[in-house]
Amino acid sequence: MVVWKRNLIVLWIGVFFTSASFSMVIPFLPIFLPQIGVHEHIEMWSGLLFSAAFFAGAVASPFWGSIADKYGRKPMIIRAGIFLCLIYTLTAFVTNPYQLLALRIAQGLLTGFIPGAIALIGTNTPNEKVGYALSMISTASASGGIVGPLLGGTIAHLVGNRLAFASAGVIVFISTILIILWVKEDNFTPSKERGSVKNDLKIAWRNRPLMLVLLLTVITAGSVMTIEPVLPLYIVELGGTKEKASLVAGIVFSLPGIASALFAPFWGRWADKVGFHRVLVIGLLGGGIGTLAQIVFGSIWGFSIIRFVYGAFFCAVFPALNGLVVKSTAADFRGRAFSLNQTANQIGGMSGPMLGGFIGGLFPVQIVFATTGILLLAAMGLAYWKTNAFNGVMKRKVATSK
Repeated sequence: MVVWKRNLIVLWIGVFFTSASFSMVIPFLPIFLPQIGVHEHIEMWSGLLFSAAFFAGAVASPFWGSIADKYGRKPMIIRAGIFLCLIYTLTAFVTNPYQLLALRIAQGLLTGFIPGAIALIGTNTPNEKVGYALSMISTASASGGIVGPLLGGTIAHLVGNRLAFASAGVIVFISTILIILWVKEDNFTPSKERGSVKNDLKIAWRNRPLMLVLLLTVITAGSVMTIEPVLPLYIVELGGTKEKASLVAGIVFSLPGIASALFAPFWGRWADKVGFHRVLVIGLLGGGIGTLAQIVFGSIWGFSIIRFVYGAFFCAVFPALNGLVVKSTAADFRGRAFSLNQTANQIGGMSGPMLGGFIGGLFPVQIVFATTGILLLAAMGLAYWKTNAFNGVMKRKVATSK
């Protein structure tokens, strides 16, 4: 089998399992808190635990990107997998919230499995297949995110949360073994520059298309997380009972992921033909309109259908952004570029829930959807307006390669 295809298959499986393990653990942390002695300020602890890993990851990602450009992306995936396995396993033994907080911070500082997989795919796949490969990795992440809560909830129901966390560690360990045995990194040229986050930021700052991608990543990642704090409340408002809110919210949450698993390969193949920039603009346009349209429907069925349609368009955005990272950076800077992109992702993931919670606390929940939709349309306008910047750097790269 061709090496890039084998890498894609093995990394698809690894990303699927890792994404599933993440969603096996994270949604159940608030439920786990009373079991370790937290009976007051549970919402505060939940928010702190969620945001701690995002903040730590935003700080650590540029460092690991520099190491990846020096030693390779495969070693970084293996490192992240080993640490993630240890962290999930240790989570099963915590006895107070401070231990859990320390593990969440360690998770942000030491992991990075999926960003490493994206970077390796981006640098070891033929140019004409990059869009398809990145979209398939996006499909793996989305599919794992759908399966994880169901699997984690079932295990927790049968044997308790602690063993569910330990099971997540075992799943990541299996993924890491697969990477060790079957992934091969061919196209790797070690960076000769001395690792420096400050220097990396200077290089990125001079690369205007990359800076635009990072800005768009912050906006889009934030938009995903902005709605999550208010979605269960909105479902109740649409007619669902409080007793069934968690079940219905889980189903509604999963609809964009299901759409992503179905439509992401189509967007990836199309991006290889027409370019990542055009697909990005269409994905942001569909995501913005789809988010605003969710305000219109007063029934849970109509809302669910629009959530699915939104997911069918929005799933084009992140693979396109990852593709533009590949297209706008030199090979020996690509690991650091993907890590900076991960930092942007973490910043968006950290700020989104705070923005959504703040707006939802002051205004009707529909305002949260309106704000998110307007942000996505603004991002679309920015991407469309900067078409010349993207096209210019692509032409320079083609001229340099000749």
